[in-house]
Amino acid sequence: MGTLFKKHGNWYIDYYAYGSRIRKKIGKSKRVAQIALADAELAAVKNELGIAVKDRRLDEFFKEYRTYAETNLAPSSVKRYQAVIDHFNNFLAEQHKNVKKLSQLSAGLIEKYKTHRKESPVPRNGIIPKDPDQAAAIKKGATAKTINTELIALKAIFNVAVKWSYLRQNPARGVKALREIKGKTPRFLSKKEINILLKHAPPDFKPILQTFLYTGLRKAELVNLEWSDINFNRNVIQVRAKEHWQPKSNEREIPLHPELKKVLVKLRDKAKSKLIFTTRNGNQHTKVRERFIKLTKECDMADVTKVHSLRHTFASHLVMEGVPLPTVQKLLGHADIQTTMIYAHLSKDHIKQAVEKLPY
Repeated sequence: MGTLFKKHGNWYIDYYAYGSRIRKKIGKSKRVAQIALADAELAAVKNELGIAVKDRRLDEFFKEYRTYAETNLAPSSVKRYQAVIDHFNNFLAEQHKNVKKLSQLSAGLIEKYKTHRKESPVPRNGIIPKDPDQAAAIKKGATAKTINTELIALKAIFNVAVKWSYLRQNPARGVKALREIKGKTPRFLSKKEINILLKHAPPDFKPILQTFLYTGLRKAELVNLEWSDINFNRNVIQVRAKEHWQPKSNEREIPLHPELKKVLVKLRDKAKSKLIFTTRNGNQHTKVRERFIKLTKECDMADVTKVHSLRHTFASHLVMEGVPLPTVQKLLGHADIQTTMIYAHLSKDHIKQAVEKLPY
């Protein structure tokens, strides 16, 4: 049995494990020290009984995790997590070739990974050009937001290793996120720009733009939208999982705008697929971004380079019309209100007007 003792205001645990005497500082709380001692003694007993944590090669674990992810996560999440694993493996291959097992991971190593991602070149297509001038022009380092997202992914991945008893504790736990510099105000279209865009849009592309503008859907949500997701009686659009696809956020309902309803009813009368928007061959759209960029250039809006700008447009105009941010959050499917707060500056005048309506 181990013991507790207090020294200079801190509690310590003292126990025998793996043939050695171990003393470890815990902190100010006696209760936490008691829990730590119990955990340490349990781990020692498991080791003696041959049921201690099993070490695992990283490549083997990542292969197992891939199978787990494909079974339990959305395809988009599998792709995103695999990209993080690839970045982490590249980091190890470049700087820590001797790290082959999960037991060799540590918080210090994860900190070094943060530095590596912050300083390493980030080519758009994943390939660094051989030409020195071209290589020098490549953007240096991932953004703080990207690195923080990768940290979240690593924590989730290694939590599975803990769950499977491959690790005693998560090496990414406690690793602090980088401070993110406040980004630029989201680019959204004015009413005039919306009219110009719709006026010049090809007939088959205009309904897609209108749906973006009246719903705030993500691109993946729109191209996977099916006729069964539209309830014309209740006048709602449902964003929900399909057999082959899952939305990024929780399932939600979006009110069907009267103008958009007219557009969709016309499309429904000619529908030949369960998908609402398809190519001429009846296949799912894969060139929405390319067609959008081509259109914005033709309309002298070269700075509008992302379809996501239409989602920003939907949210921005709602806020400017006085719609509360929590309502906008629900319509967009944001899990965290902080994400929706990027539109908060647009509501200042309306907040002032709201206070001025007080009756006393």
